[in-house]
Formats: sequence, C-alpha cells, structure tokens
Amino acid sequence: MAITAAQVKELRERTGAGMMDCKKALIATNGDIDAAIDYLRENGIAKAAKKADRIAAEGITYLVEEGNKALVLEINSETDFVAKNEKFLELVKEVGNVILKAEPKSIEEALAVSVGDETIETLINNGIATIGEKLSLRRFEVITKTDADSFGTYSHMGGRIGVLTLVEGTTDGEVAKDVAMHIAALNPKYLDESQVPQEELDREKKVLSEQALNEGKPAAIVEKMIVGRLNKYLEEICVTKQKFVKDDSMTVEQFVASKGGKLTKFVRYEVGEGIEKKEDNFAEEVMNQVRGN
Repeated sequence: MAITAAQVKELRERTGAGMMDCKKALIATNGDIDAAIDYLRENGIAKAAKKADRIAAEGITYLVEEGNKALVLEINSETDFVAKNEKFLELVKEVGNVILKAEPKSIEEALAVSVGDETIETLINNGIATIGEKLSLRRFEVITKTDADSFGTYSHMGGRIGVLTLVEGTTDGEVAKDVAMHIAALNPKYLDESQVPQEELDREKKVLSEQALNEGKPAAIVEKMIVGRLNKYLEEICVTKQKFVKDDSMTVEQFVASKGGKLTKFVRYEVGEGIEKKEDNFAEEVMNQVRGN
C-alpha cells in the first residue's frame, strides 16, 4: 500500500525515529502505525513510543470532597482564556458539586440531573451563550470510602492536572495526597499488575523477545532477559511498583504500607489528553484574507 507523508510524520513524532526508518517500518507493516512502532522498537531504532495522545483541548479539572464521597471531573473550553474566566470557574464548581451529590453513572445521566428548574445540560448551554465558546462536560468519576479510609486530592498547574486517590486502612489524608502528587508527576497507567490487560503484556513480551534476539542474544537466555525487562516495564506503568518520588528507597506500595494503608484506586485527568486540537495554518489564513477568500 502507498505510505503517506502524514503517516510518516505521525510515526516520527511518536517514536523520534528518522524519516527513512519510519517509512521502511510503515512499508513493512502495511501502514499500521502501532505495528510500525513495534517494528522500530524490535530493531532497536526506537526505545519506546512517545505519548500518542496530544494534549490540546483547553479547560480545567475540578476536585471536591464531601464526607465519604469525592469527585474529579473535566470540563473543556475552546481557549485557555476562557478556562481562567471567573464565570467558567463558577460553572465548573456548580456542576461538580451537583454531580457529587447526585452520583450519575454516565455523562448522559449527568447532563439530565436537575439543578433547580434546570438541568446540568441547560446550565452548560447557558454558559456557552454567556461566555461565547463551546463548553462540554467530558468526564467525571465519583469515589466513595469508609470512615477508616482517606482520599487524596491534588490539583496541578491551575487545574491542568487533577488527581484523586483512595487509600484504605488509614485516615491520614497526607499519605493519600502525597501519592496523588506522585501520580500527577509520573503519570502511571495502572494501579498494579493485575490491571494490565493480558493483550498488552503479550505484546510487550513479543517486542522484548524480538529486541533480545536482534541483539544477538542466545535463545536459551532470552526468556530470562524478558522476565527482567518485563518487570522493568511494569515498574514504569504500575503506580504501586514505581519508586516513590519523595523517597526513592521504597516503592509507592511500600510507602503506603509503612503508614498502615493500601492504595486501592486512583483517577488522573489531564486536560485535553486524547483530544486532537485543530492545527491552524496561520500563514495560509492570512493569505486567504488577503485574497478575500
């Protein structure tokens, strides 16, 4: 199949590999981006794929606790200016507090929640009319705990990143907050190994196996190498296995255990992750204005 310049560009951005290597990998994998990333890694050309999801959409995350319930949500706007607008922030707070009380199970249910004589959807639509930008409730999660547990909340960069953690077995909120700060910084994908999909583990094993064989390692020791490298991979993506940022002599799991608790859940939202923002060509826009287009 024909490989497009856009495909090569995307692969280069995601792996940092050279243009010709990217083109070769795409040809070898019939244009499959993910397979091409594996191809480059297997051949030692790219150590790891860069983050595929581009942080582009604007908005804010919001965190709130009330008794044994806590909420984290994300509401998007079109520009960063509006994300700092007082009316927008008031809207986010009102929507968050209403959702925390109502505990809807989906975005659709949340939009239908009553706020006086209106609904959350009406509130947001009124906000659009007043502020002049498209606003949207993107996602939220409500977590509950017992009196013996603690929540940790941490907002970073003015709400660009919001993290909510649940630590069971201790009421020391500072422990849960320290873990939330760690998660904001290191951005783990999973709580522990049990949450990693088998498909992802199998794929990583294949990549690591091909890496070892392409390095000329004897097949007899490849399996042992894979075990070590897979453990290293799990340390990178599972928060419980990560070295604790405030004390790298222990893992996050060990730190929490030393305080008598156990991290059982976390939610980390980063504004706009996974949403691709339109790239405007400024020069082309100016030329179109000059031409009267």
